[in-house]
Amino acid sequence: MDGYNAFMLVATLLVLMMTTPALALFYGGMTRSKSVLNMMMMSYVAMAIVGILWVLYGYSMVFSGEGGIDTFFNSPFSNFALDGVDYGGYTFMMFQLTFAVITTALISGAIADRVKFSAWVVFVPLWATLSYFPLAHMVFGCTDDALICTNIGAQDYAGGTAVHINAGVAGLVLALVVGKRIGWPKEKMRPHNLTLTMLGAALLWVGWYGFNVGSLIFVDGLDPSEQFLAETGLTFSNTTIATMAAIIGWLVIERVMHGKATSLGAASGIVAGLVAITPAAGAVNVFGAAMIGLVAGVLCAIAVGYKFKFGLDDSLDVVGVHLVGGIVGTVLIGLFSVTAPEGSVVAGGAADGLFYGGGIDSLVDQILGVLVAIAWSGIATLVIALAIKYTIGWRVSEEAEVGGIDLDQHGESAYDLHAGALAGSSEGILK
Repeated sequence: MDGYNAFMLVATLLVLMMTTPALALFYGGMTRSKSVLNMMMMSYVAMAIVGILWVLYGYSMVFSGEGGIDTFFNSPFSNFALDGVDYGGYTFMMFQLTFAVITTALISGAIADRVKFSAWVVFVPLWATLSYFPLAHMVFGCTDDALICTNIGAQDYAGGTAVHINAGVAGLVLALVVGKRIGWPKEKMRPHNLTLTMLGAALLWVGWYGFNVGSLIFVDGLDPSEQFLAETGLTFSNTTIATMAAIIGWLVIERVMHGKATSLGAASGIVAGLVAITPAAGAVNVFGAAMIGLVAGVLCAIAVGYKFKFGLDDSLDVVGVHLVGGIVGTVLIGLFSVTAPEGSVVAGGAADGLFYGGGIDSLVDQILGVLVAIAWSGIATLVIALAIKYTIGWRVSEEAEVGGIDLDQHGESAYDLHAGALAGSSEGILK
């Protein structure tokens, strides 16, 4: 299985890239120029903190339910052997670490431009411990006590519930607790650099192949090599087609509602499609993937517009894209899931969906999985958010928010235009 381990190392690197630089660039370009460094720093520090927590106790919480630090240092990889051969326990541990990292970093987009960096640093370890690790155990642990994947039986190939619904609900709660930015929505707070956002979206798309394709599940009784080839081809195809369909869906809605198809819409459509296909990548065929992507592109585009009607200052559309997209992808598994033909090397869906003669049972399971994820994340995040609000506080001062959060929180500016202006002068040369 040396080849499989090499493949997983590449997949791990791709998912690691999704947080930095991909998400940092995607979010950074969408903020105002005076807060771009702060936005990117929120991704970087989330990676650092959650990664350390993961190796200390997060891994054992998710895959054993015990959560003890000794579990990691003694024997954390005994359950991940194929035919009695360890196929890279450290690689699997690092692959799952990247999921924990990006899930936490995603939340930051909902509270851009107004939060103290110290409050975010306190929030990150608490949220990872109380929301991500337990919910990931329910979805990925698949032990007897794993609520979503075992007891409910909901399908989630790579994280529609534990990752995107979890982060989306957290973003919603934080946006409500922290409150609106000064001047929103009357003041137009446009993205300062859509080139960065487009680049970040492209890198997210590339990295997502590690996210989905790397999450393949080996099934007992089938040839591992043949299964690997077949299932990676399926998940790669589904990830690609769903994303393409979502771009079209988003741009059509933009054109109809606002008269123009925008680059920000295309970038957002990419992410919406990727989010929606994440839980369904191994459960549907290419037609199902296209339908899921198209529906996600349409509904996420509509949802983003509703934040103004509801007065929700979700700065970078975490709720509209990740929560709505995660729900769409997870629920539609109940319609489009297809089990593999008998003897097939592809694992396929765990059950046939409603559109493939499976009845309503799968759809009910998917909805229950969504509701559990929403409830767990909502309660855990609310407790943490209120605790921070009434202790150290979330908001920077009004002066700092108006003048520039980068300078206030980090003592830096992303674009030192004054220095650039001096570069061609005698004063700049002398300096």
